[in-house]
Amino acid sequence: MKHRIIFALLMSFTLSLIMSAWVTYVNIGAHSDFVAIWIHAWLLAWPAAGIIAFISGPFIHKLAHRIAEKI
Repeated sequence: MKHRIIFALLMSFTLSLIMSAWVTYVNIGAHSDFVAIWIHAWLLAWPAAGIIAFISGPFIHKLAHRIAEKI
């Protein structure tokens, strides 16, 4: 369980940080307030990503194993 929580936190941190930066850039470009807008978006995205990663992680892990066995 400890590993699952740490994994969800690290994965959600990384993905939400990068994805919120990308989506913010696509939406507003190199705006003068880019960093502030990006951080705001990331702070909203990280908790949601963490919950999603924690809940869906075991299912996706099993699915990945099944797919890998068939390839």
